[in-house]
Amino acid sequence: MGKIKKALITGITGQDGSYLSEFLLKKNYQVYGLVRRVALEDESHRLWRIKHILKKIKLNSASLESYASIVKIIQKIKPDEIYHLGAQSYVAYSFEDEFSTLNTNINGTHYILSAIKDFSPKSKFYFAGSSEMFGKVQKNKQDEKTRFYPRSAYGISKVAGFELTRNYREAYKIFACTGILFNHESPRRGFEFVTRKISSSVAKIKLGKQKTLQLGNIYAKRDWGHAKDYVEAMWLMLQQKKPEDFVIGTGKMHSVKDFAKLAFSIVGLNYKKYIRFNKNLLRPSEVDTLKANYNKAKKNLKWKPKTNFTQLVKEMVKEDLNFFK
Repeated sequence: MGKIKKALITGITGQDGSYLSEFLLKKNYQVYGLVRRVALEDESHRLWRIKHILKKIKLNSASLESYASIVKIIQKIKPDEIYHLGAQSYVAYSFEDEFSTLNTNINGTHYILSAIKDFSPKSKFYFAGSSEMFGKVQKNKQDEKTRFYPRSAYGISKVAGFELTRNYREAYKIFACTGILFNHESPRRGFEFVTRKISSSVAKIKLGKQKTLQLGNIYAKRDWGHAKDYVEAMWLMLQQKKPEDFVIGTGKMHSVKDFAKLAFSIVGLNYKKYIRFNKNLLRPSEVDTLKANYNKAKKNLKWKPKTNFTQLVKEMVKEDLNFFK
């Protein structure tokens, strides 16, 4: 038996954090989570995704906005691996509150990197990048060399985090890398995200609890995968000999309309009868298409997505039917 590895996860209460925790527990890691104090005070609302594993993980209260609290935890745990998933991640909200999105996302990343450099230089660091960094895409498939052109405060904050991560890797020889993850969904997605909004509305409409579904731009296209597959890619990045950045996606693209059409068909309904256009749901600057070229991950990490689009939508709709019953 080798020594038990310790992992620290920011954003552990989110979709990715919960799947990553389960994944690492199966690999016999000691899993530590960084959570805001409010989460500990309001467990049922904020910890629902990790409720079933609370006895197996250790939660520490800290704030990504406080350097001192981050240093304290990193000094105490000296984790082998740090997965920085915590961020203000809802893109539409980032238009409404650009200041807190930029502050939290950029400073949080900077604080952790700085704390690693000064207090735990052997900790490996994973930064959660996003396909929103590509934004107004410059070519039809995006890979590690594609130029960034973010279209929201969220996208901009992720580009800054990417550059900070690269800078600390090159300047201080820290094992730090970024996973540029394309949209990844699951039954644990927040209700404010369009995919979960669709799956939950379809379930409610089927059960007679809701009449219509309001959507903005149904022609926006995304590369959608399952979060469960993507957390494995995060882990694989930190198991490599040297730190590198990777694009993670499925290489297939579907529109919001495709998602809705399939979701309604799963419960035997015609989407055309229920969808209503709401112009208030349009973004000030839209990202029309995003599609991953994940060849590098396939080659170097031996990673590929296991869940296809149809399986993903089916799982989300079925879980929401159970949830709202």
